[in-house]
Amino acid sequence: MPIEKRWVVRDRGEAEVVERLAAHLRMSPVLTNLLVQRGIDTVEKANKFFNPQLSDLHDPFLMTDMAKAVERIERAVANEEMIMVYGDYDVDGTTAVALVYKFLRQIGHKNLVFYIPDRYNDGYGISIKGIDFAARKGVTLAIALDCGIKAVEKVVYAREKGVDFIICDHHLPAEEIPSAVAVLDPKRNDCNYPFDELSGCGVGFKLVQAYAQKHNIPFKDIEHLLDLLVVSIASDIVPLTGENRILAYYGLERLNRMPSSGLLSIIKICGLEDHNITIDDIVFKIGPRINAAGRMRMDENDENAAPSGGFAAVELLVEGNEKQAREFCDVIDSYNQDRKNIDRSVTQEAHDYIESHPEMKNRKSTVIYNPKWMKGIVGIVASRLIETYYRPTVVLTMSNGFVTGSARSVQGFDLYQAVESCSDLLENFGGHMYAAGLTMKPENVEAFTKRFNDYVDEHIDPQILVPQVDIDSELMFSDITPAFHRQLNSFQPFGPGNTAPVFVSRAANSYGDPKLVGADLEHLRMDLMQQNSPHSVMQTIAFQQPTHYEWIRSGRQVDVCYQVVENHYRGTVSTQLRIKDIKRTL
Repeated sequence: MPIEKRWVVRDRGEAEVVERLAAHLRMSPVLTNLLVQRGIDTVEKANKFFNPQLSDLHDPFLMTDMAKAVERIERAVANEEMIMVYGDYDVDGTTAVALVYKFLRQIGHKNLVFYIPDRYNDGYGISIKGIDFAARKGVTLAIALDCGIKAVEKVVYAREKGVDFIICDHHLPAEEIPSAVAVLDPKRNDCNYPFDELSGCGVGFKLVQAYAQKHNIPFKDIEHLLDLLVVSIASDIVPLTGENRILAYYGLERLNRMPSSGLLSIIKICGLEDHNITIDDIVFKIGPRINAAGRMRMDENDENAAPSGGFAAVELLVEGNEKQAREFCDVIDSYNQDRKNIDRSVTQEAHDYIESHPEMKNRKSTVIYNPKWMKGIVGIVASRLIETYYRPTVVLTMSNGFVTGSARSVQGFDLYQAVESCSDLLENFGGHMYAAGLTMKPENVEAFTKRFNDYVDEHIDPQILVPQVDIDSELMFSDITPAFHRQLNSFQPFGPGNTAPVFVSRAANSYGDPKLVGADLEHLRMDLMQQNSPHSVMQTIAFQQPTHYEWIRSGRQVDVCYQVVENHYRGTVSTQLRIKDIKRTL
């Protein structure tokens, strides 16, 4: 059986406010209530929410060190210096590198090179290997994206090699800020930028915006970069509020209307070319393909292989020729297929190990180590284990003589603090509340495991270990009209801070026979109706919930909570309920 979940229905917004706003907006009271629940309780706020404006973006020069960063790039461009654009190997990093690289190319700078560290040989962030590469190429300015905020010693080393750094990061800084030419990070304590939840690519875009602003380059001339930016915003799971909502809104518009050649090739290989692309499509289809490249180990014996998987991803994203982009995309897609096979196999190994060790099954957290697992997929495996066991999870492997790994959390538990409590055992760590990466010496694994588990035991609220489904409102199937769905779509883009609404409908049963679908018959597809509304039959899909099949097939009732989505099938678009959880009723 799946994990039993707690259903929590949110408190309704103030009835008077909902009623007044619904009348002004001519909107369903159910949907107006969603606005009020999200703090949008005036007509003015609603207009800003439904009509994001690029003119509401903040002045990039409000970010600490921005003027210094622009001045250093100006000097490099004027003197035709060799500039290296350096970024992390995940989606956020590779899109950021592609965005800044394309802009520098756009303004006519030709002495350009980009570098994505190899996950296996360089490790995370600014690396000695990357700096040495820069020095060999004659690079005098490096722009680091989505990394670098803790690279204090590396920046000193780079300066000794004649390489200046501009750092564009969005991770939490340590006490000491690197002595780079400029350090752009809205999370700096001394930074008063009004919005501190930008992605790494978002910080890179603000640098581009600042340069364009100073040089009177119209904003419309950098809008083409927003397709890359929305891919980073969606994939890095940053809040879709404030500036991110504006940037994602226009980024999606660009992605759907006129994507760059590289992203178009991914869209086509995902089968999304005739589809209104959403944040979900990026998270589940586009992003993983880009990410897969950085996760895979390159064949050292293949002289035609890219220097790193992430390098191959950037090659695709900056490619302007559609035919060439498609060739690059085929390579990236093969990485993704390989990644899927490996993470499926490793996840099964991890499951088997936990199931055979009862002491692990009964803990409030999981720390699991296997030196043979591939470094690039341990984060995915950690997320998969949470789907089964629902508790803070750390998956560790061996890489270059060190134990390295990824940690993932459950809703409401600060994972970063748990990892930080073990900092004296770690060589390096970084991340945020729900995800972190860490490195340690092999001899510290046992001590880390005990201390991490003890910290979770002491600090986690047992209630947190029961997965919670937050439900926005009760709904009758008869309420889900085409007009309702159109109004609901106007709430997009959905993401953290503006999650896709979850509704609950009671006393539903099957209309016709349900079906088990998927390669392993792991998904449940069914048409449902409510007895007191027999004429409203809804198509539904319940992913990973096959255990309810016999119950529903027998005609017995269920309560369901779900999101209302569009289903695209053979050119037909229909309304579908994506079921998050099912409760059997007597």
